[in-house]
Amino acid sequence: MKTPGTEACIPIHHKMMLTIREAAEYSNIGINKIDSLLKQPNCPFVLYVGTRKLVKRQEFERYIREKQEI
Repeated sequence: MKTPGTEACIPIHHKMMLTIREAAEYSNIGINKIDSLLKQPNCPFVLYVGTRKLVKRQEFERYIREKQEI
């Protein structure tokens, strides 16, 4: 059980979903750029949980692998 003020120590590469901050750290892409990608219509790696946006890690990795520039 997680107590307030502590973070679970699960390595990012084991997580199914990432926060925008985690995705930025993982990919070395800026937070603002990732946020703008998530706002694109039909973004393949966004998951909305209420108003919160999460990044589907595997789809995000696939998207990056297929791109030459973003």
